[in-house]
Amino acid sequence: MTFGRELAHQSQGVEPLLHSAGPPVRPDRRRASAVRCYAVATPKRAGLIAGPDRKLRCFWGASAPEYLPYHDGEWGQPTADDVRLFEKVCLEGFQSGLSWLTILRKREAFRRGFAGFDFEKVARFGARDAKRLLADEGIVRHRGKIESTINNARRACDLRDEAGSLAAYFWRFEPDPASRPKRLTWTVLRQMAVTPESVALSKDLRRRGWTFVGPTTLYAFMQAVGIVNDHLDGCAFRRGAERARRAFQRPAGSRR
Repeated sequence: MTFGRELAHQSQGVEPLLHSAGPPVRPDRRRASAVRCYAVATPKRAGLIAGPDRKLRCFWGASAPEYLPYHDGEWGQPTADDVRLFEKVCLEGFQSGLSWLTILRKREAFRRGFAGFDFEKVARFGARDAKRLLADEGIVRHRGKIESTINNARRACDLRDEAGSLAAYFWRFEPDPASRPKRLTWTVLRQMAVTPESVALSKDLRRRGWTFVGPTTLYAFMQAVGIVNDHLDGCAFRRGAERARRAFQRPAGSRR
């Protein structure tokens, strides 16, 4: 969202407002009431909410049951796994115009449909596979996004051969720490749907033939895979994500 679109950009006190490459939309609320949350109303804690364990989280992280483990243990954690990176950039593309919660609930179906997002396998998909996916009610049945994923898998193979790994390529776009906000408040984060790095990454991927890779989509991707740490100041999980980033060994071939 920003959440990154994963950003989850959060609304002014009701629920996440997710920014996608399309218009911002509110997430599905069908099961949100299953999470008991505790309001945090002070200005210094804007954008935060106490979850069922009373730990402060980014507001979206406690807005639905599925968000709790995703926010706490996955979002913002750095990874150099090429398959997971490819999965994430594809799912961020599928999120365009939708809520991240919709995609998260369908993620296992996406993995089944797209061969676990093994891009070498997806690169071999043909017309029959596209037809099969268009009939799969478990995923988002959008012809353009399905065809984009197959195309991007082929482009990913080329990029892996050139850069050594997708991780080495994507981590080249990690921002200089000096350019990051000294304190990441809700007010600051709301101004960061795109960044110079996400614009540069979008431009370069498009030059290489990738599609559904706009700068907002790619900032969401960067947030999700830990290239940046956008847990808000005051979130109980910000320090853990930052420790993971400090311990993370940047891929060979990436620049920092």
